[in-house]
Amino acid sequence: MANSIAIGVAYQDQDIINANNSLVNAVTGQFGYSTGSSTAVPTAVTQATSKSTGVTVNAPCGTITMNNAALTAGSEVAFIVTNSMVSAYDVPVVAVKSGGATAGTYLLSIATVAAGSFTIAVANASAGSLSEAIVISFALVHVAQQ
Repeated sequence: MANSIAIGVAYQDQDIINANNSLVNAVTGQFGYSTGSSTAVPTAVTQATSKSTGVTVNAPCGTITMNNAALTAGSEVAFIVTNSMVSAYDVPVVAVKSGGATAGTYLLSIATVAAGSFTIAVANASAGSLSEAIVISFALVHVAQQ
């Protein structure tokens, strides 16, 4: 393996695209995206007008702070995340990072994925209206194409 560096029983590939964005730490077991330092935070955006207002964030991971408009009990809202790093084959992963007063009151799902965007659906699973600016963490699982 002339183009690889021996790192024990395996080899480190020198042809990983965007390796500067990847984080693999064998000591801690971390695997994911690198922000560039141990103290840098991922890209963050905030919805401007309502919970259905789309956002633009061109990064493989980050946070979205939703607008604090009311979401009635049992209702759902969706918004588009425009992101130049998304391919039609990718799998966006989302989670409520903070802002929900009670765990489990908001349910998140990915409604659609297309080249350049994905849509997040947010449901109010509580028995009352909620007006919180929840913060959503997201990361892209990129599906490589041959």
